[in-house]
Amino acid sequence: MNQSVIDEFDIEQIVPGFTAPTASPHNSDRATIEAANQNTRHWHSQVPGSLEPGSSTHLREICRMFRDTFNPYRPSVLDWPRLDPETLQRIVSLPIWDIAVQTEGRARLRISAYAKTLANPDLRDALALNAWEESRHKEVLSRMVAAYGIPLARAAPYKYPRDAEWAYLVTGYSECIDSFFAFGLFELARRSTFFPPELVETFEPVMQEECRHILLFANWVAWHRSRLSWWRRIRFEFRVLAAWCILGWQRIGLVRTIDADGREHKQDYNFTVSSAKSVSAAEVSVHEVMTVCLEENDRRFAGYDARLLRPTMMPGIVRFALRFLRRPKKENDVTGLSASASWQSWMIFTTSLAW
Repeated sequence: MNQSVIDEFDIEQIVPGFTAPTASPHNSDRATIEAANQNTRHWHSQVPGSLEPGSSTHLREICRMFRDTFNPYRPSVLDWPRLDPETLQRIVSLPIWDIAVQTEGRARLRISAYAKTLANPDLRDALALNAWEESRHKEVLSRMVAAYGIPLARAAPYKYPRDAEWAYLVTGYSECIDSFFAFGLFELARRSTFFPPELVETFEPVMQEECRHILLFANWVAWHRSRLSWWRRIRFEFRVLAAWCILGWQRIGLVRTIDADGREHKQDYNFTVSSAKSVSAAEVSVHEVMTVCLEENDRRFAGYDARLLRPTMMPGIVRFALRFLRRPKKENDVTGLSASASWQSWMIFTTSLAW
């Protein structure tokens, strides 16, 4: 694989032996779609006893979970609802779509590049499927912007990672951070009723896929860490720390990038946090937003076997912070969010979905 990879590539080109899954038929009825949505939310291993991180049983079961909970929805048949002129203008004017589509493309390349390096066929196939689903997320976003006439800048070529494990670490921890906030803010957008319910429901399968992705990642980290010798583990822990530091730095600053036409763009990796301030002002408090994020995080993971490890960093930080955050004297009704707050929730959701 060349160091510079164009946008159009198949996962099969990078990961030998991987076969793309079969999507659902175009004529799937509502009952079939609902059954697939339920299947992707619930999974329990039939293996008795504990799933010890580092064991072959643990690895086999996390890969089985990822295969068994696959949702075969087809992006080409997603129904994009007609929007009123005001809502459509707000969507078109959001400065996030270039970043969102391009980031999904980078994620699929980084994950498939790491999958290629793996000797274990079950883990390799699971990560290749993860990359394929990231590619499907990119298609969902691409079809959305096409449906609503949102112009996109020409993307710069994606760079094939020189260090595939590092690229997967950064991608995985980035998804753990941003999906945590996306879960809660997506729920706030849903409760607000400011957006057509059909538009929210269209993204629901993608949201649950993000939950599966970080569940797979958290268990891979534990499995991989447990199998390392002491000196390799020290190196790995330094890499984990470095990944968190880089992601934290990105979220407090701007990163300048150059597109394929040589134009400079600024990407705000702090978009989730800075936009949350708009949600948590008069309409919704910080305490309320963080509480909903925690509740939604727990709800989305609740259907999976309790023996599988969950991401703990962001929930732990937020639970600690909530001990020092006072509840507002006058509780706001989250179901009655203003249009402004609801719109900010939707922006955060779509951006976090990509990052």
